[in-house]
Amino acid sequence: MAQNYYQKDVETMSREDMKKLQSEKLVKQVKHVYENVPYYRNLMDEKGVKPEDIKGIDDLHKLPFLTKADLRDAYPYGLLAKPLDECVRIHSTSGTTGRRVVAFYTQNDVDLWEDCCARAIVAAGGSKKDVCQVAYGYGLFTGGAGLHGGSHKVGCLTLPMSSGNTERQIQFMMDLNASIICCTPSYAAYIAETLKEQGYKPEDIPLKAGIFGAEPWTEEMRRGIEEALGIKAYDIYGLTETSGPGVAFECSEQTGMHVNEDHFYAEIIDPDTGEVLPEGSKGELVFTSLDKEAFPLLRYRTRDICVLSREKCSCGRTLVKMAKPMGRTDDMLIIRGVNVFPSQIETVLLNEGYQPNYQIVVDRVKNTDTFEVNVEMTPEKFTDKVGEIIAMEKSLANAMKTMLGINPAVHLVAPKSITRSEGKAVRVIDKRKLV
Repeated sequence: MAQNYYQKDVETMSREDMKKLQSEKLVKQVKHVYENVPYYRNLMDEKGVKPEDIKGIDDLHKLPFLTKADLRDAYPYGLLAKPLDECVRIHSTSGTTGRRVVAFYTQNDVDLWEDCCARAIVAAGGSKKDVCQVAYGYGLFTGGAGLHGGSHKVGCLTLPMSSGNTERQIQFMMDLNASIICCTPSYAAYIAETLKEQGYKPEDIPLKAGIFGAEPWTEEMRRGIEEALGIKAYDIYGLTETSGPGVAFECSEQTGMHVNEDHFYAEIIDPDTGEVLPEGSKGELVFTSLDKEAFPLLRYRTRDICVLSREKCSCGRTLVKMAKPMGRTDDMLIIRGVNVFPSQIETVLLNEGYQPNYQIVVDRVKNTDTFEVNVEMTPEKFTDKVGEIIAMEKSLANAMKTMLGINPAVHLVAPKSITRSEGKAVRVIDKRKLV
């Protein structure tokens, strides 16, 4: 089978040439960050590292890590490395306590990010002859904007649908013969279910490929989507902190995602010691942005657990592969593509006059995540009047939606009714069987 590449010279570059390119970019990037980001300069100074100590990729381990806590502490401008008048866009994701992660982009940052997404679309068989339906959310979320820009770079006819309004999604898909769809896997499964209800068979659907990410999904779910839509389903990975989707993408082999390592250098570390682990080891994924101008994160700890591999790939790409993340080192949940931390729930409860006695229950029903929060009433708020309970649940749900950007089903329960284990409540019950 003939392989297509968006930027073949880079995607098939020799290991030696890639390492040379990465080293040149890293030396320049460290100098840029040290001179323009006082927050990170202080971290380097505390560790006794100067820009001249970094002569290439082999010296990367000398640099300090960045964490989500650093992004929170530096919010909003503390990690900005370019003047605001050189920035053209921001994107954002929710933070652990309501402080959002705000990522800044110069025009060059946007161009490089769109190139990364274009590589993903071409790897999925896309070309200027395709109609690409982007059903990720637009706005502050990176999904819609990233794949939209990538689709333009490839030259596809782009349908900027955003998420939701499934009837309209299907109408445009069928009428305009969309051949590639980009969305969360759970939404793809829902579209497939709706198409079936409307009497469509897989052979009636014009799609040939889907690019799905922003939430965990299983191989079983992948096969189900492929069969229901008559497509090949490709995984894509990204973080708002590093740009968005397109940090890594899947090829036709479907055995992991190629990291765009000319822009993002990946390491695997021991989450407890911070020690860099050898290739093939399971550990925490760390990314360094090699050429991002406005918001260049060095050694950012993603908290995702995975494995990197340089085994030869049948697609011809030499870019290192990352496995689908196998879990996390923190307590973050990804629910319908949204990052949710239990600490955010606690913040809302305390602000609303409740004690932080709660339980999050997540499940996946008909390929869509369900999200419930059970909250113990305090003695002061306790009532057996149904109308009052419903009003309080609605008020809490609205407050949580404001904090999280996602609407939970809130259930108020009697004081001390949430089971404690050794004196400590089990805060999260995730029934989705994602591994």
